[in-house]
Amino acid sequence: MIKFKNEIPFVEDTSLNNIIGVCETPFYIYSQEIITKKVEMTKKILGDNIFFSVKSNSNQAILKLMNLLNIGADVVSIGELKRSLSAGFSPNKIIFEGVGKSKEDLMYAIQKNIRLINTESLEEIKLIQNLALEKNKNVNIGVRLNPNIDGGTISKISTGKKTDKFGIEITEIENIVNLISNCNNLNLIGISCHIGSQISNIEAYKNTFIEMKKAADKFTSLGINIKHVDLGGGFHIQYNKADPKFKIEDLKRELDSCFGSSIYELSFEPGRYLIAEAGILVTRIINTKQNGGVNYLIVDAGMNTLIRPAMYNAHHEIEPLIKKNVNSETYTVAGPICESSDIFVKNISLPKQIMGDILFIKNTGAYGKVMSSTYNTRSLPSEVLVNKDNFAMIYIPNKIEKDIEEDIIPSWL
Repeated sequence: MIKFKNEIPFVEDTSLNNIIGVCETPFYIYSQEIITKKVEMTKKILGDNIFFSVKSNSNQAILKLMNLLNIGADVVSIGELKRSLSAGFSPNKIIFEGVGKSKEDLMYAIQKNIRLINTESLEEIKLIQNLALEKNKNVNIGVRLNPNIDGGTISKISTGKKTDKFGIEITEIENIVNLISNCNNLNLIGISCHIGSQISNIEAYKNTFIEMKKAADKFTSLGINIKHVDLGGGFHIQYNKADPKFKIEDLKRELDSCFGSSIYELSFEPGRYLIAEAGILVTRIINTKQNGGVNYLIVDAGMNTLIRPAMYNAHHEIEPLIKKNVNSETYTVAGPICESSDIFVKNISLPKQIMGDILFIKNTGAYGKVMSSTYNTRSLPSEVLVNKDNFAMIYIPNKIEKDIEEDIIPSWL
C-alpha cells in the first residue's frame, strides 16, 4: 500500500509525511483506490449481489464509498442499520443479520422496509410475525441456516458448526416451513449462511454450497418460493506472507459447479476481503527499553487501537516508515496499555529504531478502528481516507477532556 518515491513514502499520490504533519499518531489510513479495485474485482467474478459486511469497518465515508460502488450493506445491529441509511444506502440494498436483534431493532427494520431480515431462531420468526401483524405490514424475511460445516478457522471466528450460536440447524427446515405457514404477514424468500472468517479452504465452501443448494431445493419442494441464497463471506486474506493465498476464482468454479443455472439469486457478504488490505495503522515509537534480554519498542498504538493481536493472537506485518541503512536488531513491538497482552509482535527484525521513529502496521482496514476503545482513558485513533493526491480526515476523536465530561457524578457524591 505504501510506495516510495525518492525515499519519500506515498499512499496513492499523497505523501504520508504530509498526513503525519497534520494528524497525531496513532491513526488509520485507507486507500480509496485499493478498496475500489477490490470491490470491482469481486463483483466481476461473483456478480453484482455483494453486500459489504458493515461490522468490518463502519465509518460513514467507507460506507458512502461502498454505496457509490453499487454494492449493498450487511448489518448486524440497529446502529449499523442507521449508519448504512445515513451513508445513503437504499433500504432495498440492506440485509439485517445478527443473532441478537431486539424487538425495537426489528420494529425499526420493518418500518424502514429493508430488503431482508435474516432470522436466526424460530422464536425470532414468531416475534417478527407479531410485530408485522401489529403494524399491518407484510415483511420479507430470510432464514440463516447453520450447515454444521467447520471452516477450519480459529474457534473465536467460527460460525458454521452446529455448536456455534449462529443460525438455525439445517435439520429444522420442516419445522420452519410449518411455522411460516401460520405466519400470514411474513414472506420467506431467502436463506443464508456464514461459516466463519479467514477461511482459505475451498473444500469448506464447496460443502457449504452443496448443503445450501439442497436446503433451497427442500424449501421449494415444501411450497416455499426461495428467491435469494446468501452464501456468506469470510474470504481469507494474507496477514502473513506465509499464509495460504485465497483464490476467488476457485470459489467461483465451485459455485458454478454446484448451482449451475439454478433459479436462485446468489449473493455474498464479504467485509475483511474488501477492505483489510486497503488500510494501515501508523504509530510512533514513544520509548525503547530492554527487559531480560528482550528489546522492546513501545509504540503509541495499543490493544485499545488494534485489538486483533491480543484477542485472536493475530499476526500483522510491521514495517518502518523510513528505510534506514543501518544494522537490524530483533525487537518486540508493544503498546502502552497496562496489560501484558498488549503486544503486537515478538522477535521482529527491523533496522535499528529510536524514539520518535514511525512504524506502520499492515492490513488493518478491517476490524481495526471499529473495534477500538478508550481503555486506560486513551483517545480513539483518527481515520484518514486517501484518494489520489487528496486526503481527508474521516474521523476525529474526542479530546480526553470531552470523554471525561460525559461521565455523570450523582448528586450524593
